[in-house]
Amino acid sequence: MAAKDLYKTLGVSKGASQDEIRSSYRKLARKHHPDANRDDPKAEGRFKEIQGAYEVLSNPEKRRQYDEGPRNFFGGGNAGGQAPGGAPFGAGGGNFTNVSDLSDLFGTFGDVLGGGARRREAPAKGSNITLSVNLKFKDALEGVTTRLSVPVEEGCRACRGTGAAAGTAPKTCPECGGRGLRSRDQGFFALSEPCGKCGGEGRVIETPCGVCRGSGRSKTTRSVTVKVPAGAREGMKIRVAGRGNAGAKGAAAGDLYVITHVEAHPVFERKGDDFLVEAPVSFVEAALGAEVKVPRPSGGSVTLKLPAGTQDGKQFRVRGAGVPKPRDGAAGDLLVRVKVLVPKKLNRRERDILMALADERDEDVREELFKKAGA
Repeated sequence: MAAKDLYKTLGVSKGASQDEIRSSYRKLARKHHPDANRDDPKAEGRFKEIQGAYEVLSNPEKRRQYDEGPRNFFGGGNAGGQAPGGAPFGAGGGNFTNVSDLSDLFGTFGDVLGGGARRREAPAKGSNITLSVNLKFKDALEGVTTRLSVPVEEGCRACRGTGAAAGTAPKTCPECGGRGLRSRDQGFFALSEPCGKCGGEGRVIETPCGVCRGSGRSKTTRSVTVKVPAGAREGMKIRVAGRGNAGAKGAAAGDLYVITHVEAHPVFERKGDDFLVEAPVSFVEAALGAEVKVPRPSGGSVTLKLPAGTQDGKQFRVRGAGVPKPRDGAAGDLLVRVKVLVPKKLNRRERDILMALADERDEDVREELFKKAGA
């Protein structure tokens, strides 16, 4: 076995006192204990090296032998990597010189090892429920209060959520004494883990309730009132606190989440907090300018002033002509996109007028196109 620098392993100098060695060991053992590093497969190896180093350096006689020649101490006359005395270096069952060091060390681990400071876990909060609600376009705009039938688990009325049959009550677990934990021997120390008999709750039910079979909950359908705010949009999530499934053994209930689905409108399209509408205008209105009326999502209309020469696809914003925003109630905007309509048929007089206009303007509207194309 290759020689190891035990002082370096414990992070102390060669002249360190026993108190310094003990203090450094405690810090490193806490940091590298496998239970505190469950996602690190190398933690156990480092922890054993730290154990082995302390086993030698905490013993004055072994430390003296190590100081005389580390290479001979690990190998040479001690084949198999055994320290003097026959104990494998770094083995999990090594003999520590001062047992009080171990009780002091692991007495402070508490939360890391799940020791005496830990008590049984509180009953779990109930799970959340998610449902969908379909809304008419008008209801989503104005807001609506609706009632939903929610399939839910509620506290069992027969046992009042305890899980125990009428006239009985849960009892303290005989295996863990109500702690919810049991110790598992790991050589020179013990680890704590959830009690297998009570599942970590610290209590057992000897006579389960005949209605809920000991779960403390039963299935039912509950009518819940849900208030949908004005301006609700597609996929909006509304939380109704405490209306989800009941918690275990009387714990708090979960929440109800309602997802909104709004029917599509043939004219208005939602754009965030605003609405978009495409407004047809005539060729003459676009060319000369005009005041045109446009419908509003909430009903009625607004008047939009088109400037002369308005192009097809031009978009205008009418402030506050939309609907209330769910978060603050302020009105959104109405976006109006102009769609210029070209006459499909012309009578003789209209044709003559347009021909005269073309002669008068004598313009090449595609000249710029060809310049950009390099033709």
